[in-house]
Amino acid sequence: MATLQDIGVSAGINILTAFIFFIIFAVLRLQPFNDRVYFSKWYLKGLRSSPASGGGARFLNLDLRSYLRFLNWMPEALKMPERELIDHAGLDSVVYLRIYLLGLKIFAPIALLAWTVIVPVNWTNHTLELAKQLKNVTASDIDKLSISNIPEYSNRFWTHIIMAYAFTIWTCYMLMKEYETVANMRLQFVASEARRPDQFTVLVRNVPPDTDESVSELVEHFFLVNHPDHYLTHQVVCNANKLADLVSKKKKLQNWLDYYQLKCSRNNSQIRPMVKLGCLGLCGQKVDAIEHYIAEVDKISKEIAEERKHVVNDPKSIMPASFVSFKTRWAAAVCAQTTQTRNPTEWLTEWAPEPRDVFWPNLAMPYVSLTIRRLAMSVAFFFLTFFFIIPIAFVQSLATIEGIEKVAPFLKPIIEDKFIKSVIQGLLAGIALKLFLIFLPSILMTMSKFEGFTSLSFLERRSASRYYIFNLVNVFLANVLVGAAFEQLSSFLNQSANQIPKTIGVAIPMKATFFITYIMVDGWAGVAGEILMLKPLIIFHLKNAFLVKTEKDREEAMDPGSIGFNTGEPQIQLYFLLGLVYAPVTPMLLPFILIFFGLAYIVYRHQIINVYNQEYESAAAFWPDVHGRVIAALIISQLLLMGLLSTKHAASAAPFLIALPVLTIGFHRFCKGRYEPAFVRYPLQEAMMKDTLERAKEPNLNLKGYLQDAYIHPVFKGGDDDDDDDMVGKLEEEVIIVPTKRQSRRNTPAPSRISGESSPSLAGFNGKEV
Repeated sequence: MATLQDIGVSAGINILTAFIFFIIFAVLRLQPFNDRVYFSKWYLKGLRSSPASGGGARFLNLDLRSYLRFLNWMPEALKMPERELIDHAGLDSVVYLRIYLLGLKIFAPIALLAWTVIVPVNWTNHTLELAKQLKNVTASDIDKLSISNIPEYSNRFWTHIIMAYAFTIWTCYMLMKEYETVANMRLQFVASEARRPDQFTVLVRNVPPDTDESVSELVEHFFLVNHPDHYLTHQVVCNANKLADLVSKKKKLQNWLDYYQLKCSRNNSQIRPMVKLGCLGLCGQKVDAIEHYIAEVDKISKEIAEERKHVVNDPKSIMPASFVSFKTRWAAAVCAQTTQTRNPTEWLTEWAPEPRDVFWPNLAMPYVSLTIRRLAMSVAFFFLTFFFIIPIAFVQSLATIEGIEKVAPFLKPIIEDKFIKSVIQGLLAGIALKLFLIFLPSILMTMSKFEGFTSLSFLERRSASRYYIFNLVNVFLANVLVGAAFEQLSSFLNQSANQIPKTIGVAIPMKATFFITYIMVDGWAGVAGEILMLKPLIIFHLKNAFLVKTEKDREEAMDPGSIGFNTGEPQIQLYFLLGLVYAPVTPMLLPFILIFFGLAYIVYRHQIINVYNQEYESAAAFWPDVHGRVIAALIISQLLLMGLLSTKHAASAAPFLIALPVLTIGFHRFCKGRYEPAFVRYPLQEAMMKDTLERAKEPNLNLKGYLQDAYIHPVFKGGDDDDDDDMVGKLEEEVIIVPTKRQSRRNTPAPSRISGESSPSLAGFNGKEV
């Protein structure tokens, strides 16, 4: 059980750690040789150039006065207006920052109210002082600020119920205002957004097989018949996964070749670099490195050429899916938001992701396998989540004074030292949990990819959703309920059944001390460490030292990364959950959460302005998920408060909480009906207005030329091979030249726009055939 002194030691260590991180960052960002790491976004936009060459100033900043202003990046990060930030970084980044602002808006008034009303009510009791006389209950000064310090059957519980209503009303009000604001920002952004291919394009999946026509011909005929005045062009989806793997492998081999050639050119001696062909280059035959990699690059280049021809010419490589583009946004909106045939499992349409948002490997997955894949991953996630409780509970039990003494009794004289004991109780449990979750985001992202989602944005949202559930079960519930049960296990064995709920009711608010330490480790020091960008910094300098030969190579060596919605948003939601749960129970937690939201807002605003380069732009499509998770946290807090009051025998007061979850669910349904359509559908009125305005401004726009190559697989464009253009041409020809082959025209009774021949069924209608 962490005491107030333990929390103070932990706070001091984490504040000092964060301050050291900021000092190191201030020194590193001022050095010219780190400029491309800490200001990479400006380089990618072409708005910043390399430091002037010549002299020591090229590598080191010799201006001592600049080091005295080492925290000036904080006010600088807050200066850029929101409208300018949207133009600079996109709406996704700006709305992501608004999640932190939402946390400040919700919890600042709640913290003020809780400390003004609830804390005095809790503090002016002596329940825990009396309970200390019992051997089954331990308490610290922090617990005296919690609901545990109020005796059973007390009328003071009415204070917590009234505050729960106040907290719920305020949270719902802020959620509604923020939902309205973000919805308006999204509609305004879409209305003012520049032309993009995804505005005119839908993704069509599960195209039914046809023995007479290819997928490309079938798609063209279907849309010529059913969207005759609006269909423009299409691009079939091909299975180029093997080709993409070969291209990736060639890139790695080329990097090694460049490295050894550069190494040889820098070495004036006649000694050629050598490499071993065995495992990891540690054993096996020694050969000339440059000749070896030249041969390997040539070999794989031939394999790439053969595979490229195979993909284009083999009908089995063409998937029953296609990107279909229309002449107007209005037509695309109609197609994407309607059912195309009587059979709702065929000709499935959805908005196409923007080209840089497409996750190409998953487009090659057969649509019929997606249901099985998602069912399998749901089962796997269930077992991952609930079996993870066992190791987490075990690690958490070891990360305590008692656990260490049981495993390593010889350390008892050391850990009984007052300062060491404070460090262990104030830091170790939070650090252990943080380290245990390091590989979880990668596992969840792999599971999402296996499910077959076709866009990076949806992959991240899916992964974030599961990460949130995992945090809810393992980080929150496991530590509150399972942890409390383990701590009180010896007491349970000595108590009657009717006393066990009472013990759990007292122990649940006492777990707030663990979450305080976790917030300081993860939300204070962790966020401060984010700004150092240690991994990108090291990778950039390694690439710069061994692989970079030209300015283009140096640009490619920069890997600023993106916000990481799949990891960042679930972390934020955990703090929303902790704040809402413990606001009426242990308000001591709230100041620590406020510091997290404020610090994280400044740090991530700086990173978004100067570093992160967003991979895609979804126009804040993730906001309904954010809103829904805060609502879920609010309902969980209400249910837990009801359960806690029931253990306190507040029978006359607890029933008044039943209305809160009902009202909250009703509020959520209202917001879902009022604001969510702006995030899942594109209003036809908006589409028509944008089309009309574009026709007036650009009456001679060649839209087909703009859209023709937008959704060609990346491996067919931008390559180094001479036949890339020919292959792209063949793909385009596959789309344009569509002879009429079909013998039956029951579902597409129209001539091909190229051949001009009428189908048999159409001729029958004209009386030429029966």
